[in-house]
Amino acid sequence: MKRKSANRGMICFLIIALIYTGCKPAPVIKHNGEKDLISFKSVEGVSYTEISRRQKNGLSFTEDGFQLEPQWKLKFVSDDSVSIYSFDKKAFLNFPLTRGYDSVFNTARTWLKLRKMSKDSLVFEVLKSQADSIDTRGAEVYMTFYANNYIHNVLHSDITTVRQSSRKDSLFISSLVSRANSDYKKAFAARQPVVLVSKSPSVKVNKWKAEGDILNNFDTSDDYFNPSYSITVNKADANFSYSFSVYVDDKGQMYYGKPLVAFTEQGYEDDYIHHSKAVMDKYLISNLQATPGKTLNMTHTSLINIHVEGKKS
Repeated sequence: MKRKSANRGMICFLIIALIYTGCKPAPVIKHNGEKDLISFKSVEGVSYTEISRRQKNGLSFTEDGFQLEPQWKLKFVSDDSVSIYSFDKKAFLNFPLTRGYDSVFNTARTWLKLRKMSKDSLVFEVLKSQADSIDTRGAEVYMTFYANNYIHNVLHSDITTVRQSSRKDSLFISSLVSRANSDYKKAFAARQPVVLVSKSPSVKVNKWKAEGDILNNFDTSDDYFNPSYSITVNKADANFSYSFSVYVDDKGQMYYGKPLVAFTEQGYEDDYIHHSKAVMDKYLISNLQATPGKTLNMTHTSLINIHVEGKKS
């Protein structure tokens, strides 16, 4: 029951290094000896932290609110190994490093192209891949790293500060906020999602939590991009179970979105909408306090998923 988003889906799959099925196959990378292989010897042992991940247009946000987040921490150990921080293990793990020609390399299931390298900073471009082939034209997503020593001893700053969103991102999000707040159907994902709090002891709310793992590079973006809530209504007038989306505007008002189930019987959809909307109007609007979502500290309309179950006393 996830919202469809071509832009977010493409970029997210590229970043987490899963196979991208929509790109045209490119010739298999080959090299003509050691002289053609990229080398990281000049920066071996330097600890780097990713400080930004942006599209070619300089933005880290897409129009539907998906944020390309800087997450990696790494150190090149040798020509065939790189140490990358695992949020799951809370430790640095060594990953194999496969080097190709023309500054292309692979590690942690991700194909990358080196664009800049110094002891102070690195810039990688994410490449699209399919089976045993990669597209060296790139995905136009760029990862920028600063050396920890450079952040602390040259910039005299910290990781939180250097990762702050750019003015360009702020202006872009401001334009999306104005559009979403004037028409709730133009909602976009809130980086700090809606908070639902029950005002009644008979109504229980539980927000789903995305579980990142090694297969998706510990991606938990669905926590904000696809926020979902389980709601149980005790002492209801009848037993029921419905799943539907809800718009929450900048004032915390809720508006029915659409069912989140597939319909196989003709005419059943209208009946489902009628009854699930009645449940929202009777039990949710009156018993829930909705704090609207925010992005870059700007409050705006966003879309959430509701899975509500009624239990008759």
